[in-house]
Amino acid sequence: METERIKLRRWRDSDAEALFKYASDPDVGPRAGWPAHRTVEESLEIIRTVFHNDCTWAIVLKETDEPIGAMGYFTKDTSNIPIGDNDCEVGYWVGKPYWNRGICTEALTLMLDYCINVKHFSLIWADHFTGNQASGRVMEKCGFHDTGLLNRCSNLTGGDKDMVRIYRTDGFRPQEES
Repeated sequence: METERIKLRRWRDSDAEALFKYASDPDVGPRAGWPAHRTVEESLEIIRTVFHNDCTWAIVLKETDEPIGAMGYFTKDTSNIPIGDNDCEVGYWVGKPYWNRGICTEALTLMLDYCINVKHFSLIWADHFTGNQASGRVMEKCGFHDTGLLNRCSNLTGGDKDMVRIYRTDGFRPQEES
């Protein structure tokens, strides 16, 4: 999956230093619900455990071939919010130097296409901490709407005290082949 500027690909052990470079920033992880990484070794362990699945991709800047963030989806069993059996929740983050450049919007557009046309999910959900309005703007640019629902997500760092605002798509259907 790719655009002119980015591609989504699976994480590799060799990405640990790049992951640490961005995930160690205290302004990045807590906005997405996880603590800042403390060492390159911790980043490698995250790649090998949390990111080693069929639902998580590195957001790679094509110009440098460097991972600058992550994109993925969660099913009903792993979602932060109550979703249906044939729904998914998407999540993403990018390193601070890449904020406000449209990269999350590009990556989310790629992920939506995959979730709709490959995985055939009925509804796609997303959420963001109420203090992270930039993430909500990305969701809205990609066709999500604010459901008006707020939720606590105890499995997220900060999720016991800060609420998340819940968004969803209007029910995409896979494109029919002609």
